[in-house]
Amino acid sequence: MLFENLPPVANGLPAALPPKNHPRLRVANRPSAANLVLAALPRKDYQRLLSGSLEPVTLTYGQVLYEPAGRIGYVYFPTDCLVSLLTAVDKSRTLEVGMVGNEGMVGMPMVLGIGISAVRALVQGSGTAMRMTAARFRTEFKRNLALQRALFHYTHLLMAQVSQTAACNRFHLAEERLARWLLMTSDRLQSDDFHLTHEFLAHMLGVRRVGVTKAASGLERKKLIVYSRGNIRILDRKRLEATACACYRIVKNLQDCAQA
Repeated sequence: MLFENLPPVANGLPAALPPKNHPRLRVANRPSAANLVLAALPRKDYQRLLSGSLEPVTLTYGQVLYEPAGRIGYVYFPTDCLVSLLTAVDKSRTLEVGMVGNEGMVGMPMVLGIGISAVRALVQGSGTAMRMTAARFRTEFKRNLALQRALFHYTHLLMAQVSQTAACNRFHLAEERLARWLLMTSDRLQSDDFHLTHEFLAHMLGVRRVGVTKAASGLERKKLIVYSRGNIRILDRKRLEATACACYRIVKNLQDCAQA
């Protein structure tokens, strides 16, 4: 497999520190359904899933949920964790093509009736999720029209994110891409503080470690972030958004419109 020669995934992956600047997500009339796909379901459907099909789990940074060509045993609905979708460039390099937070579901091939993952699904930020076995999901998806609508809707948003990420990786500078990545991570973890390393960011952005150093130093000189010993904090979100490429706002606007 392409990923078999990669370094251990538990090294250098970001774990969210306690949130400081962003309140926890609140879903109107559905306090226990912090995942937006589940929050879109009628209350009776959600309660039925909660009592029979969904179970809460804690996901830890560096945990691999799926490998490429691996069978999908569970689908996951993140609540306050973050999962990165990685594709292989060669035997030693990966590139992030998407990230999933509380706006979506991990295991989207199941929506298309496919039980095999095309990517590595890697926990990027520790937290909690609701999960369901693949077998139960197949049954529930066939009979639950509200779940179908919510996941078809999310499929559109994820495809938009993946296609925009592909264009971003090709055309934009590392500093702009790093700013976009930090903002997207902050949105999903609801925190302006992360723990991460140059090695991890190099895999996420598809650049050498020296490229990560240059990009992070540029953001620090502008007093947009503080980065020390693997800890990073966003200092000025508004100016960080101005520094990020347009890809961040394009995807964010789509998601905001979808949730309005």
